[in-house]
Amino acid sequence: MSTLVFGMMQSLDGYVDDAEGRVVLPPPGAALGRHFTEHVRRVAGALYGRRIYELMRYWDVDQPGWDADDHAFAAAWRAVPKWVVSRTLTSVGPNATLVRDGLEAFVRGLKRDVQGMIDVAGPSLASSLTALGLIDEFRLYYRPFVLGGGKRFFAGARPPLRIIASERIGEDAVRVRCVPA
Repeated sequence: MSTLVFGMMQSLDGYVDDAEGRVVLPPPGAALGRHFTEHVRRVAGALYGRRIYELMRYWDVDQPGWDADDHAFAAAWRAVPKWVVSRTLTSVGPNATLVRDGLEAFVRGLKRDVQGMIDVAGPSLASSLTALGLIDEFRLYYRPFVLGGGKRFFAGARPPLRIIASERIGEDAVRVRCVPA
């Protein structure tokens, strides 16, 4: 049985990107970047919404100027099975499966059949899964920036939560782990 975990970096005021949908938070520093690489190495798979998946496709092809940490993250990301929820995409990249319909049944099947942690990426997708009671844990990575508007971490109703842990990660992030109350 798997655990569904939704986690993303966000500004102090709770936004993951700006009003135009652009990711405007600075890239993570070295320690936070290594934290995410280790996290990706440990997951059994990742469930993506379309927009975040399209952003993450950046890691499919080596880029000029990458350092060793970038290459390590890319290798970890490429190795993880991905399920992409979209009604508009017609295909997905390597090691990815397109999920067009039957989201609830599909995710319940993943939770039953996959062992380990499955990342959930994308606030809209997480909102749908939260409404269905399928998210097991929320990981909020706060960074010391204020955006003042845009897309929120919680795209829908905010579920009642209980904090189970918090920690500083690297030079500029605090992770708060919560479970449904």
